[in-house]
Amino acid sequence: MSEAAAAPRAKIDLGGLWVAPPLIVLAVLFLYPLTLIAHAAVYDANDALNFAAAWGTLGSRAFLNALINTAEIAVASTFGSLALGLTLALVIAFVPFPGATFVARLIDTFIALPTFLATLAFTFLYGSAGVLNGALTEAFHLTDPPVHFLYSAWGVILAEVTVYSPFVLRPLLAAFSLVDRAQIEVASLLGARPWRIVREVILPAALPAAIAGGSLCLLLTVNEFGIVAFIGAKGVITLPLLIYDKAIQESDYQAACVIAMINVALSLGLFGLYRVAARRLGA
Repeated sequence: MSEAAAAPRAKIDLGGLWVAPPLIVLAVLFLYPLTLIAHAAVYDANDALNFAAAWGTLGSRAFLNALINTAEIAVASTFGSLALGLTLALVIAFVPFPGATFVARLIDTFIALPTFLATLAFTFLYGSAGVLNGALTEAFHLTDPPVHFLYSAWGVILAEVTVYSPFVLRPLLAAFSLVDRAQIEVASLLGARPWRIVREVILPAALPAAIAGGSLCLLLTVNEFGIVAFIGAKGVITLPLLIYDKAIQESDYQAACVIAMINVALSLGLFGLYRVAARRLGA
């Protein structure tokens, strides 16, 4: 056997080159399109630098109303999802009843479904020609449908809470599975009421999961388009819907790119706040 064959094969040391493929993918799929959007936001159709149009868009009433609507709907939907997800998680995890696992799996299926399906279901239930309005109109002999909340901001919030509550429920169930049941039994034997046990024993252990689920809901609701567009609530224009209107219906691509950059900055800022909060709270 020759010395060359007996010598161990030299290992190829790539060093830090392993990060190159993901960086290339990130640059192609995210950074390059983002650069094009940023360029279109400050350059007009003649490829001339034009900040006046950008400032005009940011100072317009349509943009300010869309920004306020986006913030209000996202915050309300997030708190609603947290409340509903926490309630369902407590019942499924700590209130024994037959079929709890099946109910949890059934709720999880909402994650895989398109968001417009919940909106379509609400239209059949609460729409002008829906089941509820049909029953009330027939029962009380009304000429006009009495229930109109679906075509308002409340309808959008209800649909988003229904769609995004499983994103809170799943991490909370995972956190509750790690709670020491002995602590709950000891607290109960010492006379603690159920609400006190939830407040002082269960919720502190689930706080990181609640922050993670709530932050994900906030990011998703800030960028939600399908639910708002499908419901078509009068006067409820959010940032994603305004971007669509400017780009597709008005062909004002510079204004659409300006609003898109604000939407991206808002999403990245919320994600940064989540990371800071998660790090400080030990999530």
